Amino acid sequence: MIIQSRFNEKVKALAALKEKKFRRERGEYLVEGYKMVSECIAAGMEVTTVACTEEYSAYFPGAMIVSRAVFEYISDERTPQGVIASVRIPANVIVRPHGRCILLDGLQDPGNVGTIIRTANAAGYGQIYMINCADPFSPKCVRSSMSGVFFAEIMQGSAEEVLSALDGTPLVCADMNGENAYTFRAPEKFCLCIGSEGSGLSSAVRGAAQFTVKIPMRPTCESLNAAVSAGILMYLLHGAERE
Repeated sequence: MIIQSRFNEKVKALAALKEKKFRRERGEYLVEGYKMVSECIAAGMEVTTVACTEEYSAYFPGAMIVSRAVFEYISDERTPQGVIASVRIPANVIVRPHGRCILLDGLQDPGNVGTIIRTANAAGYGQIYMINCADPFSPKCVRSSMSGVFFAEIMQGSAEEVLSALDGTPLVCADMNGENAYTFRAPEKFCLCIGSEGSGLSSAVRGAAQFTVKIPMRPTCESLNAAVSAGILMYLLHGAERE
């Protein structure tokens, strides 16, 4: 049976997950697109519901089949593909890092947060701490993470909670007044700290830092995008640590 009404209770429950309030209440988030949903299932995530249009029903046995109009109501995409799933948000408590990790401090752009999660997964920064950041499980952030959100251990908390867990781990902060990142030698274990483009790192994180590094730039460039900076530094510092 193809669900034709957007007032169907299951349809409304899925559509509600586009809003942070309902993601928090239910502990679930949306994953959209054939590739992303397939990778989510393959990664062993706890998928609670799969909904799709009829054309994708053969690929997802047992999925809730909806009309194209209903799917567009559920979807957050401008041009939806036709497959979406609700997934349980992992209940990650804030723990001490077991290797190199990254701290995001005050990043409010979900695209930047998602891109950093994607790069962190690729570069081997498996634990990601967040203080006052955009919701990493928002649809835009999940899209930008390109499946990275399935593999990263994401921990969100107050500055006090996060810095307490990182006590004893050297903090390497990105800042325009820091040491040249190309000559800096990273410790074997460290936490790379990235602040927002507008206000940079908070005083709490900056005050706890043992090291500060910068990416050299031409005078004609004021700053780099936070996700670009994070990507450069993740690979650069990882490389320095391996040498």
